[in-house]
Amino acid sequence: MEIKEVSAKDIPVSLLLLADPSKANIQTYLDKSWSIAAIQDQNIIGACIAKQIRKDTVEVFNVAVYPAHQQQGIGTQLLNNMITKLKRLNVSRIELGTGTFGYQLNYYQRLGFQVCNVWRDHFIKHYEKPLYENGLQHFDMLRLELVL
Repeated sequence: MEIKEVSAKDIPVSLLLLADPSKANIQTYLDKSWSIAAIQDQNIIGACIAKQIRKDTVEVFNVAVYPAHQQQGIGTQLLNNMITKLKRLNVSRIELGTGTFGYQLNYYQRLGFQVCNVWRDHFIKHYEKPLYENGLQHFDMLRLELVL
């Protein structure tokens, strides 16, 4: 497996939909983004997409790995590579949004992200269909930050 920078247009939407179930939302962050992919046998099996949202702040919008390749540390490698890239670009803060429960929250916290805000009813207001995880509906989005 190889981790390398790619164009966001080369990342399959089917992969990105695993982390963000809204095609319309995905389209809002692909332009002028940084994209890193995990490639195996010439196929993209995972990706991380980030985009500058303020002068010194970048948001990680999507970290996704196809199910057959999950639980192998690929997502962590992708995000760590993105963090390294952003440090080289003198970014001082990385933000991202996730649900208020679930494995994603633990994953990001293990990598040093901390809760900095709560966006109430985000998943109700911004997604066409309700989002469920382990039988529980997501309502609020936790905003997390990593200060570099």
